[in-house]
Amino acid sequence: MTKNKIALVTGGSRGLGRDMVINLAKKGVDVVFTYNSNKAKAEEVVAEVEKLGQKAFVYQLDTRDVKSFDGFFKQLSSELEKETGSTNFDFLVNNAGTGSYAPIADATEDQFDEMMNIHFKGVYFLTQKALPLLNDNGRIVNISSGLARFSLPGFSAYASMKGGIEVFTRYLAKELGSRGIRANVVAPGAIATDFGGGGNRDDEEKRAMVASVTALGRVGEPEDIGGVVAFLCTEEGGWINGQRIEASGGMLV
Repeated sequence: MTKNKIALVTGGSRGLGRDMVINLAKKGVDVVFTYNSNKAKAEEVVAEVEKLGQKAFVYQLDTRDVKSFDGFFKQLSSELEKETGSTNFDFLVNNAGTGSYAPIADATEDQFDEMMNIHFKGVYFLTQKALPLLNDNGRIVNISSGLARFSLPGFSAYASMKGGIEVFTRYLAKELGSRGIRANVVAPGAIATDFGGGGNRDDEEKRAMVASVTALGRVGEPEDIGGVVAFLCTEEGGWINGQRIEASGGMLV
């Protein structure tokens, strides 16, 4: 019997991450995912994955806390070995994140550090720690943002970190090519979730503005993103490497 592939998704309990987990499970992938604080939502996602006939493993992890990564991977390796006979997994999806809104003139060092730690430093070192456990011919998908291409006032710190992730991803593709590991970026546009205070979901004025500058004429939904991430983890997506794929419905094209 062929062994199922296994994905690790950070921030998989709600929003975009939840949809990524569900779409990976639909493709026959078992999923390890993390949550920061909402255990109840995480357990709901576990139940959905199991309904699809796949295994789900969930862990609490603050991806800003680099010092916790060794302990996390030790715990994960132990459980994977017990469940599958191997400590390794196949796909890493760096999704966890929060938003911060502040004009450059008002941004604080604490806000900047928060964005750096969760969106850049945390991703960089979580990926580094994951590399020994990531199977050859595996995939890394990093989540960026449309804001790394177009500029809307107030998101300079957040968007700068996402720009850094896009550069980092190209270096991953270059350095890991000899292992057959592909690394790509998915950059969502404005999506209707609770991210950044939920403005894209709840603020009708903002939703109308986004729709007016988007070729497909609406705000994105979480369901618009998860399938793109899952596709990059399939054999059909295997020749895509070192690329940035924007999934924004044609926002500000």
